[in-house]
Amino acid sequence: MGSFTDRILALAAVFQAARLAQQLAREGRADATALNTSAQSLLLIDAPDTAAIYGGGAGVVLGLELLRDKLAGKTDPGDIEIAKYVISLIHLQGQLRQHAEMQDAIRRGIEAIQTQMKFFDADDNGDAVSPRLIEKLAELYTQTISTLSPRIIVNGEQGHLANALIAAKVRVALFAGIRAAFLWRQLGGGRWQLLFNRRKIAEAAANILQQLSKK
Repeated sequence: MGSFTDRILALAAVFQAARLAQQLAREGRADATALNTSAQSLLLIDAPDTAAIYGGGAGVVLGLELLRDKLAGKTDPGDIEIAKYVISLIHLQGQLRQHAEMQDAIRRGIEAIQTQMKFFDADDNGDAVSPRLIEKLAELYTQTISTLSPRIIVNGEQGHLANALIAAKVRVALFAGIRAAFLWRQLGGGRWQLLFNRRKIAEAAANILQQLSKK
């Protein structure tokens, strides 16, 4: 079981993934640094610790801000949608835990993508993450986690969701969110903590953000 800080980073990554999916579906764009960290986290299947996956917390600032604000009571109209995605991500990681063969298939798929990484083109669009990496990860998500039920229904602008690259980025964000939720559970996280330790989690996220701002 990991430290409380490790759990906060993993939970921040879950919230970040939910917000990224919402941004992409609603606005057709997302925080580039956050999306890059989420995509890269899927490749780091054998990272030594949680901090290594999320850049010591720098890669999940968006998620930490959500934990700090939303669990402390600051609300916005889109919060219900984010909460729905978070609940779905946590539920799907529970489903994935019961499918050892699918976990193996995901690992094999990730290892294959890692091998192909050197052939991926640099992104010419200014994004922090290669479109071909997004495409490969989204394809693996479709072949594996998309077959679990209930599937996550992402709401947004049809024009954005009909865009193949944006749709692939949404899948990658959800994939990273499930990976983070899986990690959160491995570190000792649970739904009761979200219900009863909201203020403690919000304060911990605020402390991590404060430390990051000093670096």
